Amino acid sequence: MRIQEEPCLYRILMKTNIAPNIDRYVIGAPDVAAKAQPGQFVVLRLHELGERIPISISDWDPTAGTITLVVQAVGHTTQQMAALEVGDDILDVLGPLGQPAVIEPVGTVACVAGGVGTAIIYPEARQHHRVGNRIITLVGARTREHLFYQEELADVSQRLVVATDDGSYGYKGFVTDLLRQVIDAGTHLDQVIAVGPIPMMQAVSELTKRYHIKTVVSLNTIMVDGTGMCGACRVRIGGEVKFCCVDGPEFDAHLVDFAALMQRSHLHERSGLGGAVSLDEKGCGCQCHDQGIL
Repeated sequence: MRIQEEPCLYRILMKTNIAPNIDRYVIGAPDVAAKAQPGQFVVLRLHELGERIPISISDWDPTAGTITLVVQAVGHTTQQMAALEVGDDILDVLGPLGQPAVIEPVGTVACVAGGVGTAIIYPEARQHHRVGNRIITLVGARTREHLFYQEELADVSQRLVVATDDGSYGYKGFVTDLLRQVIDAGTHLDQVIAVGPIPMMQAVSELTKRYHIKTVVSLNTIMVDGTGMCGACRVRIGGEVKFCCVDGPEFDAHLVDFAALMQRSHLHERSGLGGAVSLDEKGCGCQCHDQGIL
C-alpha cells in the first residue's frame, strides 16, 4: 500500500487490495466529499474514451476532501481501474448521485450484506448507530478471504455475525439463514436493510414480508448510466415505474417487482452492460423494449 502525499482533484491517494479482485480506493474529490450521504453513488470516467460506471460511495471525509470506493474488477472498466495505482488520476467523478438513505431513530435495525454489498451497508450501519439505533449486522461471502470491513462493522454493531458459503469462517450457509435465525430467536426487528445480489435481496424480502418487518433494498446492481438518461435501470415499485439511479437506489423491498428485476438483470448480462455504459443514439442497448420489460 502506497500513500500519495500531495493530493489533487480526482487523484488516487490510497489503494488497498481487501479481497480477491476487490480494491479499496481513497480518491481526492472534495466537491463530492462535502455533500456525500449514505446510500449515494458517483459516476466515474477514467479517461476521455472511457465509459461511465456508477460506483457506490463506501466512505467519505469532508475535512480531507476524500471519498472511498470499493471496486470489484469484473468488467472492462473496472479491470482498467484495477490497473491504476496511487498517484494516477481519474478524469471524471460525478456526484454524489441518487437519493440518500432514510436514516432515523427506529429501534433495532438488521443490516444484511452479501458480497461487495458489504461496502455499501457500512456507511448506513454507521449512521444508524450514530442516531441511536441498535445494529445487528449479518454478512455473507463466498469464502473467508472474500470478507472485508469486519472491524469497521464490528465498531458500529451491537452484534456482527458472518456466514460463508464454504464454511471457512463463521456459519456455513447463506446470510439469509442468519436473518431467519435472528427472527426465530424472537429478536424484535424494527427495520431490515439488505444490499447484495438480487436473489439474496429477494429472499430477504420474502422472509421479512411474512413477519411484517419494514425492509429496504438497494438496487444499485442494475444501474448503468447513473443519471436517468438511458432508462436501463427501470424497475416496478408498487406497480409504478421508477428509475434506480434517480428515484433510488433504495426502495421498499416489499414493493419491488423482483421477477421483472431479475429479467432485466439477465438482459444486462447478455448485453454486456454490467453496470457501465457508453451510449449512442441507439439507446441503452439492453433490448428491454424488444423484450417487453417495463
